[in-house]
Amino acid sequence: MATAVEAAQKTLFAPFQSDNVDPANYPPFLLSAPKTEVGTLGNGLRVASQGGHGDTATVGVYIDAGSRYETDENNGAAHFLEHMAFKGTPNRSREQLEEEIENMGGHLNAYTSREHTVYYAKVFKDNVPKAMEILSDILLNSNLDEGDIKRERGVILRELQEVQRQTEEVVFDCLHETAFNNKGLGKTILGPSENIESLTRQQLKDYITTHYTAPRMVIAGAGAIDHSQLVDLSSQYFGNLPSEPPAGFTVPEDTPRYRGSIVNFREDNMPVAHVAAGVQSAGWTSPHAFDLMVMHALLGNWNRAQSSGRNCNSELAQVCATDDLCHEYMTFNTSYKDTGLFGVYFIAEPKKVQDMSWHVMNKMVRMCHELTEDELERAKTQLKSNMLTQLDGTTAVCEEIGRQMLTYNRRMSPAEVFARIDAVNIETVSETAKEFINDEDPVVSGVGNTHELPDYNWFRRRTFYNRY
Repeated sequence: MATAVEAAQKTLFAPFQSDNVDPANYPPFLLSAPKTEVGTLGNGLRVASQGGHGDTATVGVYIDAGSRYETDENNGAAHFLEHMAFKGTPNRSREQLEEEIENMGGHLNAYTSREHTVYYAKVFKDNVPKAMEILSDILLNSNLDEGDIKRERGVILRELQEVQRQTEEVVFDCLHETAFNNKGLGKTILGPSENIESLTRQQLKDYITTHYTAPRMVIAGAGAIDHSQLVDLSSQYFGNLPSEPPAGFTVPEDTPRYRGSIVNFREDNMPVAHVAAGVQSAGWTSPHAFDLMVMHALLGNWNRAQSSGRNCNSELAQVCATDDLCHEYMTFNTSYKDTGLFGVYFIAEPKKVQDMSWHVMNKMVRMCHELTEDELERAKTQLKSNMLTQLDGTTAVCEEIGRQMLTYNRRMSPAEVFARIDAVNIETVSETAKEFINDEDPVVSGVGNTHELPDYNWFRRRTFYNRY
C-alpha cells in the first residue's frame, strides 16, 4: 500500500500544468536546460543524471536515512557511520583511500542531515568508474574496526563540542527538540555524548542492514556523465543491494507530532541574544511548498553590513535597518517529507529583543492580509535568481538531483520550477499564511542574554491581528 508521501509525490508533484502559466513561453536558456535522465534497477535502486560539457563530474549516493530514523539507543549512528566510511575497507586502507583520491585529483566527502545521508565524489570524467567503485566500497564494505571506532569517538566528541559553541546550531537544535519533542525530528544529528561514547560495532552494522536498502537509495550524477554508463556502473557496484531489510530489521517510523512551545537558555554573561521564532509549516510535497518558498523571500535576510537595508523588498529588513533592531536576521523555511518549520532567526542586543520579536511576528502575520503585487513579484524574481545561482557547478546540480529524487521521485526542470513560482499569487500566499501562521501555536528557542525574551503567551497572542 502506498504511503501518504508516495501518494503526494504522484499527484501534487506530477509534471506541472496550469491554465495561467505556460512554461513553453519561457526564454531559451530555461527551455534548453539539459534533461535529467532516470532509470531504476531491478532491486529498486534509482539512477538519475544530468549530462553536460566539461571535463569533471560529480557522482553521489543519496540515502533516505538520517537522525530522524534513529532510536534513543542508536541516535548518532548515521553520523558515526559517515566518519567510519573513510577509515578503510578489506580492499584499501585509510591511507590507500586518501592516496587514491589524491592521485585522481578528486574530492571525496559526505554529510548527514535529519533525513538524508550523502556520500559523493567529484572527479575527472575518465575517473567516474573508479569513483563509483570507491563509493560502493566505503559504503558497503567498511571495516568498522574496533580500534577505529574507539579513536573516532574522541573525534566526534570534539566535533560535538565545536557544534555546541556555535550558538546558531544550538538554537536550531533546541527549536527542533521542543517542536518535535520525543520524536525523530527532535533528535540531533550527532546524537548525545553518551551515545557517541557507547555506540557499538554491532549497532553500526545493524544500522547499515536496516537502512542501506536499494529503494531507499539514489545514485545521482552531474557534469561529464554518460547516463547509460552510470546505470551500468550502478548495476555493477550496487546491484546486489537488497530490496528490503531482513526479517527482524525495521526502519523506525516517525509520524511528526508538533507542539507549540518555548525553550529559553538564559546566559546573562553573553553580550547578545540568539532567538528563533516560527511555526509548523509544510513538507516538500505539500501544495503549499512553493508559497512558503516565496514567503521566505518576502521576509528575506539582513545584517548590519548591508548598505541597502532601507531599500530592501522586505519590510522586516527595512525596519531593522531604520531602527537598528538587530545585528542580523535570517528567515528559515526548513522542509521535511511531511512537515517543516518556518520563521525567523535573529541576533539582537538584550534591550532590543522584545521589539525585534514584535516585528518578526507582525511581519509574519502581515502576509495573511496586506501583501502588494509589487513586493510579491520582486520576491518571486529574487527566488528564481537564488535557485538558478545555487545550481552553479556539478556538485550543486548533483545535490539537487539526489534530493529531489528522494523527495519527489523525479527532478523538476528549471522551467517547471519557474512555472510553479509564477503560479504563486497574493491569494495563494494569503491562504498559506492563514493556514500555518494565523492563530496557530508558535515555537520559540532562545539562547544567550535573553532576559527580555517574552513568554510563550506573548508570542501566541501575536499570531493574529487584533482588529477593533
